[in-house]
Amino acid sequence: MPDSEHLSIKDAVFNSPGPRTPGESISLFLKGMVMGAADLIPGVSGGTIAFITGIYANLLAAISSIGKEAVQHLLGFRIARAISVVHVRFLIILGAGVGTSVISMAKLVHYLLHEHAIHTWSLFLGLIAGSIIVIGGHIEKLWNAKNLATILGGAVFAHIVVNLIPVETPEAYWFIFLCGVIAITAMILPGISGSFLLLILGKYAFITGALKGIHKTPFADNDIQIMFVFGCGALVGLLGFSKVLNHIMNHYYSLTMCFLTGVLIGSLQKVWPWREVLESRVVRGKEKILREGLLMPDSFNASVALAVFLIVAGFVGVILLDRLANKGEIAQPAE
Repeated sequence: MPDSEHLSIKDAVFNSPGPRTPGESISLFLKGMVMGAADLIPGVSGGTIAFITGIYANLLAAISSIGKEAVQHLLGFRIARAISVVHVRFLIILGAGVGTSVISMAKLVHYLLHEHAIHTWSLFLGLIAGSIIVIGGHIEKLWNAKNLATILGGAVFAHIVVNLIPVETPEAYWFIFLCGVIAITAMILPGISGSFLLLILGKYAFITGALKGIHKTPFADNDIQIMFVFGCGALVGLLGFSKVLNHIMNHYYSLTMCFLTGVLIGSLQKVWPWREVLESRVVRGKEKILREGLLMPDSFNASVALAVFLIVAGFVGVILLDRLANKGEIAQPAE
């Protein structure tokens, strides 16, 4: 690498870790697209896809490279030196794949949520129920009293939070920023989907709607501003909490996984497909739902049968993904 005192931005980018050939770049881009598709689906973690495709270790290393040294160089306007300590080539190519997939698929997801709500929520329910089994399967001594108490605590905590958070949450920029901070943690926490965290926060449809708007009419309805604020929150979350979360995962792995398992259990009501509006109000010509109740189907028909099939398919799909991820992790050589 050239002397850092005379390092150009071009040299810094070229010498950063990442793919070295066009073929490797295309492969990483495509893996990013698969991760992006997974990140849009509540219950499927982009981290799981990273495991399966063999880039999880590189992803963690790239995230960890965005540290104090890089920020200090950036604040001092030493751009080339900041780039030289970050895995920028890996992050740019992977991020381009993720972004392309997310923007391309957002329109479809938004359509399904509005036009086929019961069946979409049914698939999400199966995916998240499967995630409970997956995360629980990674816990050593699951049935001891300490771990069971932590699972129960996580479930109670999530149940309280889900019921405290209204169906319609604020659309103010501060809340969108907060959603970005929280959602990005799902990239580090195994088995937890950022989309699921957005569901709990009541902003999943809102964010996918903004993504759809950028794809179609980028300057309408403040969609660009919304995604910019959300992206800033994600960046702050990545810089501020990645090392903290890594420390927690390294030193309190079992308890963390127990708590996350409980959170998923306590949050299942958020994705129950059959529900009714108990209280709403009209704001600026749009109905805002304040409170919902959960229902059971009143009869078994073709629609309910399809919903049950999607629940089972989502449940089985996540478990199969986890098995593939475990095989990939074992087979992946250390770098």
